[in-house]
Amino acid sequence: METSTIPVKDQSTDFMPINGTDYLEFYVSNAKQAAHFYKSAFGFQSLAYAGLETGLKDRESYVVVQDKIRLVLTSPLRSGTEIGKHIDKHGDGVKVTALWVDDAAYAYSEAMKRGAKSYLEPEVLEDHEGKVIRSGIHTYGEVVHIFTERKEYNGIFLPGYRPWNPEYKTDPVGLKYVDHMVGNVELGMMNEWVKFYEDVLGFRQILSFDDKDISTQYTALMSKVMSNGNGRIKFPINEPAAGIKKSQVDEYLEFYEGAGVQHIAVATDSIINTVIELKSRGVEFLQVPGTYYDALNERVGEIDEDIEVLRPLGILVDRDEEGYLLQIFTKTVQARPTMFFEIIQRKGATSFGKGNFKALFEALEREQERRGTL
Repeated sequence: METSTIPVKDQSTDFMPINGTDYLEFYVSNAKQAAHFYKSAFGFQSLAYAGLETGLKDRESYVVVQDKIRLVLTSPLRSGTEIGKHIDKHGDGVKVTALWVDDAAYAYSEAMKRGAKSYLEPEVLEDHEGKVIRSGIHTYGEVVHIFTERKEYNGIFLPGYRPWNPEYKTDPVGLKYVDHMVGNVELGMMNEWVKFYEDVLGFRQILSFDDKDISTQYTALMSKVMSNGNGRIKFPINEPAAGIKKSQVDEYLEFYEGAGVQHIAVATDSIINTVIELKSRGVEFLQVPGTYYDALNERVGEIDEDIEVLRPLGILVDRDEEGYLLQIFTKTVQARPTMFFEIIQRKGATSFGKGNFKALFEALEREQERRGTL
């Protein structure tokens, strides 16, 4: 593999076109075990590997895939590395949100002249399968966005990776693509990052929730949802709000030791089948009281699904002007009470389940109470 820098080209188009999520990279303490977990529990498939066998001396990465979702799980191989320091401070979590673009050098240039902080100057990665151009900027906490241009690449993932095809395989569970990714930021910082996404990446605010929308008897938070022009990238940004007790965002910020990705929402075309399969593999979900379903028809109207099927699974339902959605949230997937996943099926709805906030946050509070962090 060869790496080189390239000059920036001019381009007279919308200043930040983004095609979708290219991959998410997690820094984890044991990439091999994490890959096994995501394969066994979430139905991801083995895709690619980079490490000692490919010439890396300081880290190894396993790439797993399910439909359009690619997760890169990276661990350090030595002490004292930046990856190791990141894990020591934050625990396992998202480091990179890679955004698929047509021109990575141009995206970098536009972001930089609008106030971004550089993480990676445009570079070319090459091997016998072609070339990938990447660049990157910093965002909240230690999360970074990598602009990835791969139109001239035919390889398995990126130059420097080899195909990974172990004997152990599992079946997919129906996960399709990243629907949205939620970030938690410190008190008073939400509007600053909203402005960052507006100014630097050309996103627009499509929804806003205050502490009246997202609150319980004890805790509250505020959230604004940012989306790019074609709607393929959606980043809700949360900050804590005043409450009687410590909110889920406060707990996250305490244990993650700063801002970061709180949860990743992944889409499915059949949430009932997906959740049944995930549960059979040991994935644990937040549970709402059975009474949530007693007035569900009254609140959301007619739906295709049988409520008595949704009830034991704990799947939530909400409706907006465009249709309805079904969603459910896992418990945290690492030792610290930080990152988790949302499984979502949209049936026309474009919103984020505002009608479920109270039930969801009460379920989160019950988990906090068990941990002694409420």
